[in-house]
Amino acid sequence: MKLKNKTFALIILGFSLTLALPAQEGVVNVSQDSDIDKLLEYKKDIKTSKVFRIQVYQNVDIDMAQREKQNFLNLFDEWPAEIVWNTPNYKVWVGNFANRLEADRAWAKIKRNI
Repeated sequence: MKLKNKTFALIILGFSLTLALPAQEGVVNVSQDSDIDKLLEYKKDIKTSKVFRIQVYQNVDIDMAQREKQNFLNLFDEWPAEIVWNTPNYKVWVGNFANRLEADRAWAKIKRNI
């Protein structure tokens, strides 16, 4: 019984000491280059520009992706094509369409010929 009272008293004492101690206060000064703000603004502008693209091919082999890109450019030279690596695949994306309607029209034209 005495052991329970001592344990209880120690727990109460521990809680009261943690509540009585003041919290630490401090001031943090962050110095950063002004170019970081410019870079963040630039990145924000890039993220908000919405461009629609059509994915015409996907494979883990970059040589096959390059071949398909060249085949596509031989058939359709009106849209730019690029290879994007997205783990673990290489993807061939086509076009920089301003809206979904333009992308859908291009997809219909591509689908007829492929």
